[in-house]
Amino acid sequence: MRLFSALWPPQRVVTALRAAVRAGPPEAGLRWSPEHQWHITLGFYGEDDPGARAASLRARLRGAAAVPLRLAGAGMFPGVLWAGVAGDELHDLAVSIGAEDAGRPYHPHLTLARWQRTDRAGTAAAVRWVAALAELSGPAWTADRVALVRSDGGKYTVVEQFHLG
Repeated sequence: MRLFSALWPPQRVVTALRAAVRAGPPEAGLRWSPEHQWHITLGFYGEDDPGARAASLRARLRGAAAVPLRLAGAGMFPGVLWAGVAGDELHDLAVSIGAEDAGRPYHPHLTLARWQRTDRAGTAAAVRWVAALAELSGPAWTADRVALVRSDGGKYTVVEQFHLG
């Protein structure tokens, strides 16, 4: 079972982000992520046993505090347009549950859209979107739950939630 851990933003944050996206430039070449899938990934675990991973997260998150967050700007990875997330404690929380276990630095974000990495028009569209969302500064919120999530292609199912704070 493909697993990852994530934080989901509250509806008021989704609403603010939706408004920012609707105000942006109309672009072809980008495949927009459904709003109900907007989340902040903390760690990817790949094919893993959900019971064992839940036990590990439960132990690692014991005593962890809730994390203050806010939307902050935008950026892109190859093939991915994202909204940034700021919060001083977020990096430490993510690292504590395996965000950098694969040897890559952790960059908190919400994936907004994807495109084929070789599609120059998609890349150009994403560059325009990064510029359009550069000043994004959404509402602040406190993340008080970490979800262990199963991924089946484009379908996400919460396996278990862990309360913070």
